[in-house]
Amino acid sequence: MAKDSSLRKRLIVIDIMVPTTVIFAMIGGWPFNLFVAVIIGVSAWEFWRMFSKGGYAPSLPLLILFSVAAVAMRGLWGFEYSGIWLGALILIAMLWHTIGYQKGAAHAANDLALTVFGAVYLGWLGSYAVSLSTLPNGLYWLLTVFPIVSLADTGGYLLGIWLGKHKMMPNVSPKKSWEGYVGGLLMGGLGGWGLAALWHIAVPTFLPVYGLILGVILSLVVPFGDFGESMIKRQFGLKDTSNILPGHGGMLDRIDTSLWAAFIGYVVIQILIR
Repeated sequence: MAKDSSLRKRLIVIDIMVPTTVIFAMIGGWPFNLFVAVIIGVSAWEFWRMFSKGGYAPSLPLLILFSVAAVAMRGLWGFEYSGIWLGALILIAMLWHTIGYQKGAAHAANDLALTVFGAVYLGWLGSYAVSLSTLPNGLYWLLTVFPIVSLADTGGYLLGIWLGKHKMMPNVSPKKSWEGYVGGLLMGGLGGWGLAALWHIAVPTFLPVYGLILGVILSLVVPFGDFGESMIKRQFGLKDTSNILPGHGGMLDRIDTSLWAAFIGYVVIQILIR
C-alpha cells in the first residue's frame, strides 16, 4: 500500500508539472523566463540545504540571487553580460566568505567554492532553458529536448526493472544498471525521432533526424547529471534534496538531468541548424 500511495503521489505531481511546463513554454517570453527562474531559485535553496546538512555554509542569499540573475540576464541580453555576472559572483562571494571567516566560519574556503559552484551549476546551466526558447522554432526545441529526458528516464526504469543485473555505479546509485542505460538510450532516441517527426508536420525544416540525434546524445550523457546529484546526497546521507514534491523529493531531484540536457541540447542544436 505504501508503494501504491507513493506512485499515486508521483503521478499527481507529474500530471501537474508536465502540462504546466508545456503551457509556460507555449506562452514563452517573460512568463516562461519567470517560470524557469522560480524553479532555479527553489533548487538553489535545496542546494544550500543539502550542504548545510553536511556541515557547510554556502551563502543562501548569493546562491539564490546569482542563480536567478543568470536566468533573468539570459532572457534580457543573451550571453552579452555573462562575463560581468561571473566576475561579480566570484568577487562578491569571496568578500562574503572572507567576512564569514573573520566572524568565525569554520569552512569559509569550502563555502566559497560551494557558493560559486552552486550558482554556476544551477544558474548558468539552468538558464540554457531560456536560451533554447530563443532559438528559431524555440518552442519545438523545448518540446523535444526535455521530453527526451523523461522518455530516457522511463525507458531506463522499465528495462532496468525487467533485465537490470549489471550495475553502473553501485556506490552512487545502486538501482541504476547498464541494461537500464541501454533502455533509456533506445527510448530516448526513438522518442526524440518521433517527437521531431510530429513537429515536422507543423515546421517542415524541423527534421526527424534532428530529434534522433538529440535523443541519442542526450540519452547517453544526461543520466550522469542524476549520478552527480546522487553522489552529493549520498555523501551527506540524504535521500532527497527536499520534500516539496510528494513522491519525487525536491525540485533539484526533478531537474538534475534537465540541467545537463538544457546545455548539451543547446550546443547540439546550434551545430544542427548551422
